[in-house]
Amino acid sequence: MITKRIEKEEVSNLKFPSKPIKLRTAEERKGLFKKLHDAEKLGNLFHNKIEIIFQDEEGLKSVFTTIWAVGKEHILLKKGVFIPIQRIVSLAI
Repeated sequence: MITKRIEKEEVSNLKFPSKPIKLRTAEERKGLFKKLHDAEKLGNLFHNKIEIIFQDEEGLKSVFTTIWAVGKEHILLKKGVFIPIQRIVSLAI
């Protein structure tokens, strides 16, 4: 999977379509949320960074950063930067 690596500060300048990148089964959603919450704990407790691969309107991107909070629809990075969960392809914890 070829992605364009960006800095977390660039994420706020991206445009995210409202359409999910793919329809996930209930099991896939549950697995993704578990990984997101695990990454959130690692970020808050140990300041561990992870690679987040996601898709904006232009294509696949990746960012190496910490997840500070996980909501129902978005994850929160530092400085109020959000990524829609439905646009996340994978996480490398």
